[in-house]
Amino acid sequence: MIRFFDLFFSIIGLLFLFPILTLFIIIGYFVYGSPIFRQIRVGFKQRPFLLYKLRTMPIDTISMATHLVDENIIPPFGKFLRYFKLDEIPQLFNILIGDMSIVGPRPCLFNQKKLITERKKRKVFKVKPGITGLAQVSAINMKNPSLLSKTDLKMIREMNLYYYFYYILKTLLFILKKRT
Repeated sequence: MIRFFDLFFSIIGLLFLFPILTLFIIIGYFVYGSPIFRQIRVGFKQRPFLLYKLRTMPIDTISMATHLVDENIIPPFGKFLRYFKLDEIPQLFNILIGDMSIVGPRPCLFNQKKLITERKKRKVFKVKPGITGLAQVSAINMKNPSLLSKTDLKMIREMNLYYYFYYILKTLLFILKKRT
């Protein structure tokens, strides 16, 4: 049932956001020269998959977790995209092709060894990664791998349609609250 809603929301989201995505791609082309960012991430059952995002940092930035990046290198357009989580719109394509879900643990990089170890211990990789989830609505990031993986596990254990919609709604409210 969750897969049905993933497909439904990703299709509706892409249709509704297509004009905005197109505008951001055009602006990103002028700001970065390459508006779409692609990166190999750890996915379901620890399989690699190609994650899509709108580029927020210069092309030559070293591949590392977001919380480790020097904020000074992010241009104003990138900061805007990140602030409103708009850089994540292309991940709707990841959902369409089945690599991700809307709700699930955020996909990590293969070089985040501590997080991978913690998630393996708790069997977090038994579900598809997602755009949002309990850790995101609780403002828990990848700085604390143990807490993050425990939070991911709690979300996985409690996951049902109620929580699926709860995390989506909570995320949307969080983003809308930033606008005011």
